[in-house]
Amino acid sequence: MTKKDLVGYYYTKITKSLKYLEFTFRRVQSMSTDPTQLAPEQLELWDSFAVRFARTSDLFLSKFIKAIVLKDDPAFDGGFRDFLNRAEKLKVISHPLQWHEIRQLRNVTVHEYSDQDLKEIFGKLISYAPQLLDLPKVLSSMVTEP
Repeated sequence: MTKKDLVGYYYTKITKSLKYLEFTFRRVQSMSTDPTQLAPEQLELWDSFAVRFARTSDLFLSKFIKAIVLKDDPAFDGGFRDFLNRAEKLKVISHPLQWHEIRQLRNVTVHEYSDQDLKEIFGKLISYAPQLLDLPKVLSSMVTEP
């Protein structure tokens, strides 16, 4: 698969993933972020939202950004922050530090935490979700679907 094909492939996957994320985001948005105040069904919905957030952010940050940077410069070599900084220069993202925080949030969702930690995590998920949900506005101008 060429670099251009990879960009289109990941764009398609992100677009689909965003639909599921948006669906659960609308459902959890009005719910409490305090796990002690939630019924088991509500906790299950939060869990679904966290998984979808993690999947979508991972597709964008680990796959799409890498593909688009390497499409621009096939010899580019660097760590995660280097890719974020390069993506900013390519106008794929703004505020690389926020995207790095989203990546860190994605990483912490896979661990088990106390109720207080979960309350904070749920709050951060809600606050960063709009940034992910705005991705189609930016990406559609860069990619034509395969």
